[in-house]
Amino acid sequence: MNAKEIIKNSIKILLFFTVITGIIYPVIIFGTGRIFFYNKANGSLVKGSNRIVGSELLGQKFTSRKYFWSRPSAIDYNPMPSGGSNLSLTSKVLFQQYNDNKASFMKDNLLKDNVIVPSEMLFSSASGVDPDITKESAYVQVKRISQARKFTEEQKQKLFILIDSQTRSRQFGFLGEEVVNILALNMILDEMSK
Repeated sequence: MNAKEIIKNSIKILLFFTVITGIIYPVIIFGTGRIFFYNKANGSLVKGSNRIVGSELLGQKFTSRKYFWSRPSAIDYNPMPSGGSNLSLTSKVLFQQYNDNKASFMKDNLLKDNVIVPSEMLFSSASGVDPDITKESAYVQVKRISQARKFTEEQKQKLFILIDSQTRSRQFGFLGEEVVNILALNMILDEMSK
């Protein structure tokens, strides 16, 4: 085989794999997603009051005392840069943020000194847009929300039931924690308050 034939065969192989991996494969994956996983392929968007209010996959900033709060975000919930603070465990800045977050969270949620605040409410997530918190993190916010919405004791207990009903189990039964989606929880909370 001479050099001319080697170059010719190399170009044929390059064109073949360009068509396979650059056109056919993406079209199959795109089509499969659109047909079988339409909602997920379109960003898992959530509608409320006939408009899109967010995505199940992206955390949002809730600051009103009437809502469940997401975990802190180093990027202020902006999905474009998506990332954590990258501060090490020995960082004085991280230690100060931890202390500030803990004091603020305990004060805002009317918690006593002996209450253990779940760590995800004190540290930002790796992505900065985590849409879920554990149900323990939701439980410790019930008192604040109940007070802000002027709930009766019965309504307050219904809030715990709401959290339990919206809790998703661990992935594959053993990965991660039981979590609840903040956007879904807050949307149902608004419906419950009407």
